[in-house]
Amino acid sequence: DKYTLVKGIIDSKISESREVVAVTGDGTNDGPALKKADVGFAMGIAGTDVAKEASDIILTDDNFSSIVKAVMWGRNVYDSIAKFLQFQLTVNIVAVIVAFIGACAVQDSPLKAVQMLWVNLIMDTLASLALATEMPTPDLLLRKPYGRTKPLISRTMMKNILGQAIYQLGVVFALLFVGDKLLDIP
Repeated sequence: DKYTLVKGIIDSKISESREVVAVTGDGTNDGPALKKADVGFAMGIAGTDVAKEASDIILTDDNFSSIVKAVMWGRNVYDSIAKFLQFQLTVNIVAVIVAFIGACAVQDSPLKAVQMLWVNLIMDTLASLALATEMPTPDLLLRKPYGRTKPLISRTMMKNILGQAIYQLGVVFALLFVGDKLLDIP
């Protein structure tokens, strides 16, 4: 029976390693297994109402290749969110540090209110649109899935954020403090 199999898998060592158990079903007898699984897929056309109610995702076309497409799109969305967070955190860290240090050193904020709004509204909107329209590629299926316990901001992302922030701060502070000499502005 499918329920006993799923329960055994979930209760076994697989659950200790936090791997995801997915089950597909279409009949009334599959309801308990669909409910017990981490992810339950029910068939939308041939599936019973019990299977649809017990499932997490309903395959409207009864095609198993839809599961692969869903995984690919899910990984694409996850990657897009991670890229957007990396961009957002870098921009905001730089803006806050420039505004604070600039205000302390020059006695005036180098970023005016309109410029801060531009950074937050225009740049964020354009970045989110660029990342949201990025189509998934089959290469996403070649890599292993991220674990349940993996943080959204990884160590590599944090290094990228800090490295990019340091670079941008260096350029902005060079322009702020010695820009007139570098650019021969009287």
